[in-house]
Amino acid sequence: MIIWLASYPKSGNTLLRSILSAYFYSADGNFKFENLYKISQFPAVHHFMSLGVNVDDEGEVFKNFINAQNLINENKKAKFFKTHSSLCRMNNCNFTDLKNTLGVIYVIRDPRNVVTSFAHHYNLSIDEATDALIDEKRFMIKTNKNCSTFLGSWSFNYNSWKELKSKNKYLLIKYEDLVNKKKSSLIKIFKFLDEIGMKIELDMVKLNKAIKSTEFHQMKNLEKKETFYEGIVDERTGERKVFFNLGPKNDWRIILDDKNREKIEKKFERDMNELGYLKL
Repeated sequence: MIIWLASYPKSGNTLLRSILSAYFYSADGNFKFENLYKISQFPAVHHFMSLGVNVDDEGEVFKNFINAQNLINENKKAKFFKTHSSLCRMNNCNFTDLKNTLGVIYVIRDPRNVVTSFAHHYNLSIDEATDALIDEKRFMIKTNKNCSTFLGSWSFNYNSWKELKSKNKYLLIKYEDLVNKKKSSLIKIFKFLDEIGMKIELDMVKLNKAIKSTEFHQMKNLEKKETFYEGIVDERTGERKVFFNLGPKNDWRIILDDKNREKIEKKFERDMNELGYLKL
């Protein structure tokens, strides 16, 4: 059964995966990129090639989301998967179902900070990145590793996963809490994992090591020493872009212009109020 680590891009999914991978896939709780890669992304190309699906045919990929997950879940074990997909129907096909989903941890981040990180990661201007965040029909394009999927707007993506709330399969984690209240956020996550059936005896010593080894400066230093393959290669330069870029210095109050800030706040006013972001 899949535990989805879902989010809009550049919202803190990598931080959550890093901590969980350090805890679950290392002997001592110390973070390594090689363990992070054990929590892979869905939908990935290899999930569909093993089914004989033409991965260049978007419609066929959408049609086989559930079949791919059935194959993943043949061993019935709980497993984490990252996704940026909305929880919705695409070409009359569901992204997932309750047979394949144990639960979701949805990571949300203030969209005023998402937009600047999004712009850096995808080589966009702030204007272009803002338009992407509010685009209700936004898809993630296919890459050599991952298939296309429906992203939607920041708001649509966030609200779509609430469908699992009534099934007691949903936990919302704010990126800001994952940074500033890391231990209490993680204890909440481990409690949720226990409640949905992933029985864990929490090792606080190991968890503390996972927390310490995934601090932003540690990750940034590690990226300087080792290649982080999730960093995008800049087509203009041929160089891999820095993934761990600004971290805590990514502050919309300092780096986001008023025009785009107002555009984001107006478009997402209801959700940002609900999440407490407009009080900041």
